[in-house]
Amino acid sequence: MSIIDTDHIKTFLKDKLDLLSNSHTNSEHTFHIPVMGLAYTVDSPVKVARFGISSVISIIEDRLLEMMRAHYYPAIDQPYVPITVQEPDYRAKRVADYLNLVNTIVHKQMDKLKEEAFEASNDIAKYFEMLPNDSILKNMYLDMINCPNQMEKAEKQAFLRSQLKPGRIDVNIMTKLDGEVFDKEGNPVVDGSNAVTALRGYINSNLSNSGIVFSAGLNPRLYNYLDTTDVFNPDANGQFTKKVIVKVSDYRSALIQGKYLAKKGIWVSEFRIESGLNCGGHAFATTGYLLGPVLEEFKQNWQELIDSIFEMYQPVIVAKTGINITQAPATAITVQGGIGTHEEDTFMRTHYNLNGTGWGTPFLLVPEATTVDDHTLQLLSAATGDDVFISNYSPLGVPFYYLKGTTGDLQKHQFIADGKPGSSCPEKFLQFNTEFTDKPICAASKQYQSLKLAQLSTLGLSEDELEERITNVLAKDCLCVGLSNAATLRYDGTFLKNNKAVNICPGPNITNFSKIVSLQTMTDHIYGRTNLVTNPNRPHVFITEMGIYFTFLKKELSQGDAGDKKRKIYYELFLKNLSEAIGYYQHLYDTRLITNKGFTEALAEYGKEIGVIKQQYSLN
Repeated sequence: MSIIDTDHIKTFLKDKLDLLSNSHTNSEHTFHIPVMGLAYTVDSPVKVARFGISSVISIIEDRLLEMMRAHYYPAIDQPYVPITVQEPDYRAKRVADYLNLVNTIVHKQMDKLKEEAFEASNDIAKYFEMLPNDSILKNMYLDMINCPNQMEKAEKQAFLRSQLKPGRIDVNIMTKLDGEVFDKEGNPVVDGSNAVTALRGYINSNLSNSGIVFSAGLNPRLYNYLDTTDVFNPDANGQFTKKVIVKVSDYRSALIQGKYLAKKGIWVSEFRIESGLNCGGHAFATTGYLLGPVLEEFKQNWQELIDSIFEMYQPVIVAKTGINITQAPATAITVQGGIGTHEEDTFMRTHYNLNGTGWGTPFLLVPEATTVDDHTLQLLSAATGDDVFISNYSPLGVPFYYLKGTTGDLQKHQFIADGKPGSSCPEKFLQFNTEFTDKPICAASKQYQSLKLAQLSTLGLSEDELEERITNVLAKDCLCVGLSNAATLRYDGTFLKNNKAVNICPGPNITNFSKIVSLQTMTDHIYGRTNLVTNPNRPHVFITEMGIYFTFLKKELSQGDAGDKKRKIYYELFLKNLSEAIGYYQHLYDTRLITNKGFTEALAEYGKEIGVIKQQYSLN
C-alpha cells in the first residue's frame, strides 16, 4: 500500500475521529467506572485513565486526599509538602492539589505509553486490545498488527499513537454532605461548607475535559456557587473544559435540576440515571418507579427535555458571556446500577439510545482499577446470597447497602460489647442530627448514641420495643472513616491513628461475581469476549431491581402505618408503578427484546405478590 493509500485511510476516518475528539467520553469505550465509597475509586484514574477508561473520584473527604498526596508525590519523585488544617481554605487546597497530582501522573503515563513499542506486554497494546470489538481504532490496530509491509506498518503505528487519549478524570460530590463549618467564634464560615469547599477545590484544579458529578439531589447552596465562576462556561463552539454531570433517578429530577442550573447559565453535559435501590452505597428509594420505565420516559421525551432546558439556558449564557449559542450543547445520557452482562449492557445502550453505561460493583474485584484491602477483597469474592443487604446502618437515615463480615462491622459490635458504643466522630461529614443539640451531630457518634439510649430508658417502652429501638440506634456506622480505610491498608498510610476498620457498600450484583481478575479480563467481560458471572441463576438486572423494591415495600408496610392517609396514598402509588413496570417488562419479553430464562415467570410471581399485598393491607 502506498503513502497515498494511507492518506486515504486517514480521510476515511476523519469524521469518526473528529467526533471522538469532541465527544463527551473522549474514548471509544462505552463504559465508565462510577464513584464507589470514598477510598475505592480515590485513585482509579491513576490505574485506568491511560487505557482510555474514565472513572470518578469522591472529593468530599479531604483527609483521605491528603493521605493520597503523601503516597503519590514520592511515587513520582517529587517532595510531599503537607497542606495543614492551619492553612486558610485548606480543604479546597487539598482537593485541588490532589486532582492536579493525579492529572500530572496520568499525563506522564500517557507520554510513556506513546513511546512504547507495539508489543503484547506493553500498555500501548493493551490500550487497543481492551477497546470494544466494533471500535474503529481497534480494527485499525488489528490491521496494523497483520500488516506485512514495514513502512506501511510504521505509518499506521504513528497514526494510532496520535489517537491515544486518556479517560476522563471525573469527580463526585454527594450534595447532601454539605454540613456547615464554623469559625472559632462559632459562626458559619462563608462559602466554607463541606460540599462548597470541595467544589471550589475542583474549580481551582487544572483538570480539563473533566466533569463534576452531583449525586443525591438538588442542593441550592452548592448549585448557586457554580454561578460564581466562569470555568463551566462554554467556548465559542459550545464546548466545555469542565462539565457538570447530574446523577438522577427519574425524568422529573432531570428536568427540575436541568432547568434550575440552566437559569444560572450552567449546562448539564450528562445525566447519569441510576435506580434508587439498585446501586451500591446509599439507596434513595423512589415510589416504585423502576429503571426500565424510567429509561423509556427519557427515550420518549429526550428532545423535549433538551429543548426546554436550552430555552432557559440560551438567553442567560448570552447575557453572561456574550456568546450566542444557537443550538443546545451536547448532552450525554448514561445508566448505571446492577448491570452485569454484555447482553444487558448492549440492550441498555441500543434500545434506550444511551451514550454509555456505568459499571461499578464488579470492578471492586479488579485491583488494577480500584483500591480495596485484602481482607475486604476476599469477602467480596466470596459473597453470596444475603451477604449483601440493604441496612439501616447509615447515619443519614436512608437505606444503605452493606457487606457482612467487614472489620468495621466487627469493630462496631466490639464497642457495643465493651459498653462503649458509637464513634468518636473525627471527620464530622455526616453531622445532621439536632434531636438533642443545637449544632448537628452524627447519629453514629458516641455523643448521640449516649443521649439517645438515655432517653429511650425513660420512655416506659415494652421490652421488645425497647430492644428494637436500641438495636436501631446502635446499628449506625462511622462511614467517613470506614469507607476511607481501604486506602490506608492498601498503601500503608495514616488516615487516623489506631483505627483501620473498613466498611464497604457494594451493590447486590457482587454476589454474581467471585473471581478476582485483571482490568483486561473485566473489559473482556463487558464487551462479551468472556463471561465472569459465576452465579448460574443470576436474574436479569430488571428482575433483581424489582425484587429489591418489593423487599423495601414490604419492610415499610410491616411498620404498621398503612392506615395513615398519606402513607396509604404513597403505598398505592408504589404498587401502581410496580404493576405498570411488570406490564412494560412483559411487553419487552413478548417482543423478544429480552429473552432471559425465567424472566416472564418472575414477572408473573411479582404480579401475584401485588395482589397479596393489596388484600393484606386493604390497598387499591
